[in-house]
Amino acid sequence: MEVKLYRLIQNMIVPTETKMVTVILRGVGIPAFPTLTSVNIGKLTTIGNNVTISWNCIGWQSFILLVITLVTGLQGSYKLYGKIQTIIIGVLGTFLLNILRVSLVVIIAYRISPVLATIFHDYFSTLFIIMWLFFFWWFSYTFVLEQEGEG
Repeated sequence: MEVKLYRLIQNMIVPTETKMVTVILRGVGIPAFPTLTSVNIGKLTTIGNNVTISWNCIGWQSFILLVITLVTGLQGSYKLYGKIQTIIIGVLGTFLLNILRVSLVVIIAYRISPVLATIFHDYFSTLFIIMWLFFFWWFSYTFVLEQEGEG
């Protein structure tokens, strides 16, 4: 918080993410309207239907975990092309998973319960990222990465 980096995230990334989440919500039949820091769900005139997406909810922690696993997982003599593919798959997959994760929180809040959405956000979202990283590395080692000298 002292570094104020969160303001850059809040001002640049959150508005874009609210728009992306809105597109997904509309795609599943939920009326949604983006703002700079939140998504309004339901009728625009209804008070109390605002879901705030703060700088801390957008998934930057997932990207830090991804970078840590990339640093350790790409050690070894793998072909450069495979390493580049692995990085691209990791970044895109983590990005899409974070958009899906935030969308699921809003869908749960709208269709089921705000309390259940909070529980999902606080506890199960972390499991999504961990499951993604396990799948990502299994996929990368199985289908993408090749040792130098292998044909």
